Amino acid sequence: MKSPKKHRPPLSRGTLAKEIPAGIVLSEIAEQVRYVGSPAHKDTPSFAGSPRPRADATLCDRSLANQLLKITRWLQSAIRQRQVGEPWEGRFPRYVWHREGEVCYEARLTNRETGYYKGYPIEPTECPEGI
Repeated sequence: MKSPKKHRPPLSRGTLAKEIPAGIVLSEIAEQVRYVGSPAHKDTPSFAGSPRPRADATLCDRSLANQLLKITRWLQSAIRQRQVGEPWEGRFPRYVWHREGEVCYEARLTNRETGYYKGYPIEPTECPEGI
């Protein structure tokens, strides 16, 4: 038997944060975050482990499978540039966006204590304006 779907209020996805919470310094936050990825968005072995793609998950570019440092730098740079979205979970933004060429990536916070993120490509129409 399937478990019932959880009903959550819609989040402020695809919109840049209007304000940065008091006491948050983005350059400091950028140094604390780490990209860890998710096997749910992979169809090839990677730094995130053995692939376990979900049927509804966007798959990541295979060329990024072993580019952990590069992707972490993208994440840190996007935070420094205020390409972040609400809500804030602890001291970290739930969403961060980065554009690389024609591809827009969305990173989502997976651990509010450690600042770990996973990410995936999104449709150009889902990318916040200005990124």
